[in-house]
Amino acid sequence: MLDEFNALTPDEAAGVVRPCADIPAWIDEIVAARPYGDLGELIDVAQVAAEGWSDAEVDAALAQHPRIGERAQGDDAEAALSRNEQSSVSGLEAEIAAGNRAYEAKFGRIFLIRAAGRSASEVLDQLTTRLGHDAETESAVVAEQLKEIALLRLEGMISA
Repeated sequence: MLDEFNALTPDEAAGVVRPCADIPAWIDEIVAARPYGDLGELIDVAQVAAEGWSDAEVDAALAQHPRIGERAQGDDAEAALSRNEQSSVSGLEAEIAAGNRAYEAKFGRIFLIRAAGRSASEVLDQLTTRLGHDAETESAVVAEQLKEIALLRLEGMISA
């Protein structure tokens, strides 16, 4: 898929990257750095480009994410990715929903965690731990989690 990605028009390539994290400056950097010789080079560029995300960019990207434990609606690429990532997060829906409400009341945004590869109990443990953070610490954690999600999604889409 990397060769195909390299050959796309800029708009088409941006459309491939956008479901990973809808942060225009990040998308633009990834698209502008083409062509890539290998997947590792692409991921390196994406990782460096994600280092400078502002709080406003992270908050805007969060608007595209469903709450953890809720099934994303829709048939777009981002909803499909989210459903797949959260497939192992079941069995503690009531507890996670209560944690989501507490988190949103404290921080004014949804709880974001890389759910891929994590069980519902691991997600709930992280949610409980992160409720103890102050706003500055949690902002840094959220940005890091969004970056992890974006990079995993990008790698999965290009290596498919």
